[in-house]
Amino acid sequence: MTGTLHIVGAGLAGLSTALNALALGQRVAVYEAAGQAGGRCRSYHDSRLDRVIDNGNHLVLSGNSSVQAYRRLAKAPDDTMVTAEAARFPFVVLATDERWVVDMNDGPVPWWVFIAKRRPKGVGLGDMIRAVRLLLAKEDDTIAGLCGGEGPAYSRFWEPMSMAVINLPPEKASAQLMRATALEAWRDGRLARPMFAPQGLGNALVEPALEALSRAGYPVQFGCLLKNIGREGQAVTRLEFARGEPVEVGAEDRVVLALPAHGLAALLPEMGAPTETSSILNAHFLLQDAALLKDQPPILGLVSALTQWIFIKGDIISLTISAAEYVEGGDDVQEQLIAKLWAETRRALALPADTNYAEARLVREKRATFLQTPENAARRPKQETAYTNLFLAGDYVDTGLPATIESAVRSGERAARLAA
Repeated sequence: MTGTLHIVGAGLAGLSTALNALALGQRVAVYEAAGQAGGRCRSYHDSRLDRVIDNGNHLVLSGNSSVQAYRRLAKAPDDTMVTAEAARFPFVVLATDERWVVDMNDGPVPWWVFIAKRRPKGVGLGDMIRAVRLLLAKEDDTIAGLCGGEGPAYSRFWEPMSMAVINLPPEKASAQLMRATALEAWRDGRLARPMFAPQGLGNALVEPALEALSRAGYPVQFGCLLKNIGREGQAVTRLEFARGEPVEVGAEDRVVLALPAHGLAALLPEMGAPTETSSILNAHFLLQDAALLKDQPPILGLVSALTQWIFIKGDIISLTISAAEYVEGGDDVQEQLIAKLWAETRRALALPADTNYAEARLVREKRATFLQTPENAARRPKQETAYTNLFLAGDYVDTGLPATIESAVRSGERAARLAA
C-alpha cells in the first residue's frame, strides 16, 4: 500500500489500527469525533472526587497478547501497567461472609481444579470437570445451557465469570465467546494474571499511543464527526465530516472505520453492526482514611450482592455492576443506589461500621458492549466489507473474542494487515 490509511475513530480499536499500520510502513490519518481519545476506555479528572478515574473497570489479563503487543508499539512505560504475581481471585459471599480464593496454577495443565481450596468454596470437582462442555460449545449454546443454571458452581463461578467477561447473565451469554476466553487465558495461570493500571487506563493504553502517533508525525485530529461516506461502485471515495472540507480518498488510499457499533449502523446500516447493547454501572468512592485500604486485595469478587467486583485504586474504591439492567436494584435512584453499594462495600472489605466516604460518583455506560447472546455473536460483521478499500475495527466485529479491550486491540491489528 502506497497511499494513506484513513482511520475514523480513536478508541482502542482505532489507535491499535494506527500503531500497527505505522509498524507496517503505512501513512495514517486518524480522525476522532470527540475531544479526547480512548472511547469507552478512557480516564478523566472527576471534579467531585478530585481524582483521575477510569470510566469503566476494564480487566486486562497477562494472556492478552494483542494488548501486550500494542503497548510495545506505543512504547508505553512498564510501570503504567502492573501484573499480579499470580492468577489469584478472592471472592466473598456477602450474605454469609464465606470467603475463598480461586487460585490458578502456572503451567499448561490446570491441576488447580482438583484441589478444593483452590476452586470456589462448595464447588465440587465434578462441577469443574463438567466445564469441559464449554470447549464443545455450538453457535446457539449459552453458558447456563452447557454448565448448568443453578447450584454453587453457577452462583460462585459461572455467573461472576459470565457477567465479567460477556456482560450478560449465563442464561443469555454466548458459550462460544466464553470458550474463547477460556482457551486464551484460563488454560494456564501465567496467562490469567490480572493486570492493573495504577494511574488509570488512559495513562497505560491511550496516552502512550497518542504520543507515539505524534512522534511519527500523525497526531489524532479531534472534533471530526463523520456525517457521510461517499462511494462510487465498490470503493469509498470521500469522507465528509460535520466541519471542514471533505477528505478525498485516493485510488491508493484505504479506510478503516473504528466507530462504535451504533455509529457504524447509522452510517452504513447494511454492515449489520449489532445495535442491541448491555450496560455497565460503575461506582467510585473516595475514602476518607486511605490507610484502611492498605491490606486490601486489588480486586475482590462478590456473590449474592448488587456489586459484582470491587477494585482498589489508591484511596478510591471502584465497584462494577455488569449487565446492570439484569441486576435487581441496578436501576434504583442515585441516592438509594449509592447507599446500597456503600453498605455492601463496607461489609465486603470488612471495614469498621463507622467508616464513611468523602465523595461518591456513579458512572453508567449504557452502551458498554453489544448484547453478546448466541444470536448476536453469530451476526457480528466481518472486518472486510463489500468495498475494496474499506475495513472495520471495533470490539463488536468478528474477532472470535468477547467485546473486551483485547478484542478491540486485536481488531485493529487485523484491520491494519487487511488494509496493507
